[in-house]
Amino acid sequence: MDAVPLAEGSKDAVSRTDDLVVLSHVDKHFGPLHVLRDVDLTVARGEVVVVIGPSGSGKSTLCRTINRLETIDSGTISIDGRPLPQEGRELARLRADVGMVFQSFNLFAHKTVLDNVTLGQIKVRKIPRSAAEEKARVLLDRVGVGSQADKYPAQLSGGQQQRVAIARALAMDPKVMLFDEPTSALDPEMINEVLEVMQQLARDGMTMIVVTHEMGFARSAANRVVFMAEGRIVEEAAPDAFFSSPRSDRAKDFLSKILHH
Repeated sequence: MDAVPLAEGSKDAVSRTDDLVVLSHVDKHFGPLHVLRDVDLTVARGEVVVVIGPSGSGKSTLCRTINRLETIDSGTISIDGRPLPQEGRELARLRADVGMVFQSFNLFAHKTVLDNVTLGQIKVRKIPRSAAEEKARVLLDRVGVGSQADKYPAQLSGGQQQRVAIARALAMDPKVMLFDEPTSALDPEMINEVLEVMQQLARDGMTMIVVTHEMGFARSAANRVVFMAEGRIVEEAAPDAFFSSPRSDRAKDFLSKILHH
């Protein structure tokens, strides 16, 4: 099924003169499984794109190809006008420019919260420790866990750990932030504290690609909703248009199942 283009003149459509992330004809297989099928996606600087769709539709794989945690079989991906590097130092630099927040936090258990947020700054960005720690404390305050700086991840709630993970990604001054189902491992009462931090990032103008099941966040924070099914982008539109009048049968079916429990 062909993708339905973004409605012309939609109030939330961002000008495409400053494209930051560009995927063109991207294909990806896991063995016989064709998980990404001829995917084209362009994300402008400052745009918040929320990717939704049924399980197994390729959303997380799409997210992971953008910082080369997954390689692609064919097609091209570029960040800020430069193609993804293959390996080595260039790849490490790219990963610093592309912040990633995972479902499972991925914090270093044997390091304090403060050390988790300073490590990349010191090792990759070559920032002196004192400056890195100062920046880390500012960011930990910004995400609401400044008082936890000297604790270890296991001493924190899931919601606090995920906010530390967001601070760690922000500490690298990324050009774009990728969120791969950042709330799906959290207890319900912790989901909002993480979504509030993400909402604030969106308001601050951070370029974000967010794979999520949280439709409220998609409605309120996204400039654009991208709907995937069976490895393809089926439809993309401004949130109001997508949720009120999806154009593809596949999206209508998906929304009918999740919005009318």
